[in-house]
Amino acid sequence: MNALAATNRNFRLASKLLGIDSKLAKSLLIPFREVKVECTIPKDDGSLATYVGFRIQHDNSRGPMKGGIRYHPQVETDEVNALAQLMTWKAAVANIPYGGAKGGIGCDPSELTVSELERLTRVFTQKIHDLIGIQIDVPAPDMGTGPQTMAWILDEYSKFHGHSPAIVTGKPIDLGGSLGRDAATGRGVLFATEALLNQHGKTISGQRFVIQGFGNVGSWAAKLISEKGGKVVAVSDITGGIKNSEGLNIPSLLKHSKEHRGVRGFQGGDPIDPNSILLQDCDVLIPAALGGVINRENANEIKAKFVVEAANHPTDPEADEVGFNIFSPCLLSIRKYNVNHCSMLQILKKKGVVILPDILANSGGVTVSYFEWVQNIQGFMWDEEKVNKELKTYMTKGFKDVKEMCKTHDCDLRMGAFTLAVNRVARATLLRGWEA
Repeated sequence: MNALAATNRNFRLASKLLGIDSKLAKSLLIPFREVKVECTIPKDDGSLATYVGFRIQHDNSRGPMKGGIRYHPQVETDEVNALAQLMTWKAAVANIPYGGAKGGIGCDPSELTVSELERLTRVFTQKIHDLIGIQIDVPAPDMGTGPQTMAWILDEYSKFHGHSPAIVTGKPIDLGGSLGRDAATGRGVLFATEALLNQHGKTISGQRFVIQGFGNVGSWAAKLISEKGGKVVAVSDITGGIKNSEGLNIPSLLKHSKEHRGVRGFQGGDPIDPNSILLQDCDVLIPAALGGVINRENANEIKAKFVVEAANHPTDPEADEVGFNIFSPCLLSIRKYNVNHCSMLQILKKKGVVILPDILANSGGVTVSYFEWVQNIQGFMWDEEKVNKELKTYMTKGFKDVKEMCKTHDCDLRMGAFTLAVNRVARATLLRGWEA
């Protein structure tokens, strides 16, 4: 099941559980606007090249839309649509005043020079500048983009609308970026994991962690977990995998990874097949790389007690629990839709694995982006201690709110998060008089 189908499935289950009218549910699912633009630039050798850019704006009932811009060869409409919708639910779970959006350009940034990337970014901004805005749609970095990309967007947008630092988040600090933004998603994973473990009478200290992906999110999560006394026993990235049952020396691994552009060759552990990383023995598994990595084929071999979804959509629905207590009366109200899923192999549920869903676990990035936007609008910047303190407050409150929905609807954490998000967006839509 692809990301769009999985996200739509979770939305429909949550809507049925909440008793949302079918017309309203349909209007909540349909994107507010889909934009496709052609971006032609001169390359350094004098030739012309054309790339296709997208911006999908999903919902603005709770505030301006928010979402990243990615540069990747496989950027396409369905994927961007799913990620835009996911941003709507993520912002609602975190209870920040945003809706969801997502964008991107179908290109391979590694094949473009810095000057070509700048020209491409500026042309893309020229094509969409009248569709984004501080109170309309606020882009951010994503795969293949970063602070420099946001700086170019800020500059190009400001040519049309005047100096507007709040138009993007994830900017360089010198242009109004927030302290703590680089670590935000990884730190949010730490706070969400702490809340989950505390609910089960455990702490970070003494738990064994396995992390798939050692990019920005995975490396920060590893660093912060290690500092809290957690034992990171295995990590992997695109170059390879490393395992040490006594715990990896994370500061040394971070230094090695930076110098060698990957974890392969690190001498502080034994090399392992990166494809086996999800099957390593641990207490907490943190997939922080690709979507759909936990599936029907490998779910039976997962040894972790907890899975914290630092990546978007890492657990395929066929490996996931159905989402409802099988004896719950709520199941009767959605039997027509859910009958096929009830017959699915409830692999992780039967194993007793607890999954902290992505729309809560990795919401630290969008939360600190919200803080950056607030600081830019106020013209008053926060110190890093305040940013981290506020992030912990939001992540902890988000987990508490999800647990309350789980109790109300007798469901698991994923469906608790989706019912919380969909309910908040539906209420805002009705209050504004936008019902179908």
